[in-house]
Amino acid sequence: MRDAEDSRPLRPPAHVAVIMDGNGRWAKARGLPRTAGHKKGVDAVRRTVEAARELGVGYLTIFSFSSENWRRPEEEVTDLMQLLRFYLRSEIAELHKGGVRLRVIGDRARLSADIVQLIENAETLTRDNRQLTLVVALSYGSRQEIALAARRLAEEVKAGRLDPQDINEEAFASRLFTTDIPDPDLIVRTSGEKRISNFLLWQAAYAELVFVDTLWPDFTKRDLEAAIEEFHRRERRFGATTVGSR
Repeated sequence: MRDAEDSRPLRPPAHVAVIMDGNGRWAKARGLPRTAGHKKGVDAVRRTVEAARELGVGYLTIFSFSSENWRRPEEEVTDLMQLLRFYLRSEIAELHKGGVRLRVIGDRARLSADIVQLIENAETLTRDNRQLTLVVALSYGSRQEIALAARRLAEEVKAGRLDPQDINEEAFASRLFTTDIPDPDLIVRTSGEKRISNFLLWQAAYAELVFVDTLWPDFTKRDLEAAIEEFHRRERRFGATTVGSR
């Protein structure tokens, strides 16, 4: 806790992750197609990336397209992929100029070859940037990620490259998509829903969860600041106890 007279800004969490929810409801409330909500959601991504950079957040992860989203109507999936292409072509230069590094995690095998190439180009261009690392979870599902990590360990044991006794939390985490990314300190979900929907299940073990009613297209810097303020009101014990507690 800070003294009342201490007006110094609180240190931001090192890693903030966001489940961007509410594009469809935003569009429906305005009598617009869901695509319109997704397009407005891109504006919110732009605002949030800039806000995170200004606030000193080191890593920002956004849940842009889940492995379950492939089951959405084909027309909507096609529109989302077109929007992704647009973002990768139009925004990367600006991200690079702002010192933002891009990382994409998830199953790239289901993405079209041109999108994979755009991702690889963007990651290569921005890999040395240090102002902020933007992690985009794309075609991502945490259960799938965990199963893949387990499979990788099993294959290494079978090949004789790994002793089963050496499998521990660190070994497992190193086989995840996020191997070189710190675990999130704060996970924010918009639109009033209160679940994490197969997102960073392993990595979220000690993350603080903040659920806000704002629909994603309306999310602003002030919403991010409010979530961070709530984060600082929490007492993070990581399974331990504080003095005087039972």
